[in-house]
Amino acid sequence: MSKKIKDTDYLFQSAYVRSLENSLLSRERMERMLEASTNEEAAKVLAECGYPEIQTVNVDTVNQMLTQARDAIFAEITSLSRDTRMVDVFKIKYDYHNAKVMLKGEAMGENTRRLLVDSGRIPGAELAEAVESADYDRLPQALAQAIRAARELLGASKDPQQADFLLDQAYFREMDAIARSTGSEFLTGYVRLMVEAANLRSLVRVLRMGKDSTFLRNVLFEGGLVELWRFMNVGEDGTGMEELYLGTDLQAAAELGHKAVSGGSLTAFEKACDNALVAYLTLAQRVPFGEQPMIAYLAARDNEFTAVRIILTGRLAGLSAEQIRERLREAYV
Repeated sequence: MSKKIKDTDYLFQSAYVRSLENSLLSRERMERMLEASTNEEAAKVLAECGYPEIQTVNVDTVNQMLTQARDAIFAEITSLSRDTRMVDVFKIKYDYHNAKVMLKGEAMGENTRRLLVDSGRIPGAELAEAVESADYDRLPQALAQAIRAARELLGASKDPQQADFLLDQAYFREMDAIARSTGSEFLTGYVRLMVEAANLRSLVRVLRMGKDSTFLRNVLFEGGLVELWRFMNVGEDGTGMEELYLGTDLQAAAELGHKAVSGGSLTAFEKACDNALVAYLTLAQRVPFGEQPMIAYLAARDNEFTAVRIILTGRLAGLSAEQIRERLREAYV
């Protein structure tokens, strides 16, 4: 049974996090990055947000910078938090990313360690050794069980996509369980909205591919806001999609999803899904003190890393400022 959280337990943490919010990547800072004359000038804007400096901007240096920034923020918030499981909710995706990397490498007979990320609960090298030796004793139980099951499925089916989906199911399941164990309704609500956004994305993609309801049911995740059987009632052209989300944070995304099924913009739909999550996080801005500001800050930074990657890799690819701007999500600040 999770312990009831007292908002007064987070008086200092809330005040401190409010001060950290000043260094978040605002829309104004994003615009300065987009309009900078060189990639290096664009990266300099990030120094105002506490990022390590980059002398030469390329894919490798961007990845290194993001990893350093992410690890520093995780360490800082872990030192502040009265319950490190709240930080684990944001670290867990890197554990499952690393599990996918190792199992795919094993299936292809390739060394994929260079693709590991050291931002999870388990260091990348330690997880790699566990997978290679099939000795999972040092891994969290849910993660170990998921890796065993995915490895068996991959061996039987030779289909990496099926193994990835099994790991994704385990990821959402464990993330939800950790969030609920903290006793934070705000964090649990955020995770469930993440699950629901994933299900809405799956629905749109399956309908665009022309797949049937059996295929759809196999790519949906438990733990969202909408009962899974209701997805089966959506028409092949997306009719009925909006009704699933009337009055919810994802209503606007569902409307764009319906349009995307029949050839509308998939980018606009994906952006609306992410913006719904940001809108949920902004509820924490009305909370004077409690665990909510800390959780929202972690999530805002997580979204920010995506924005930084979109801007810098977009510039490296020669995209115009307007093309990159279309891909950017709403900012938390």
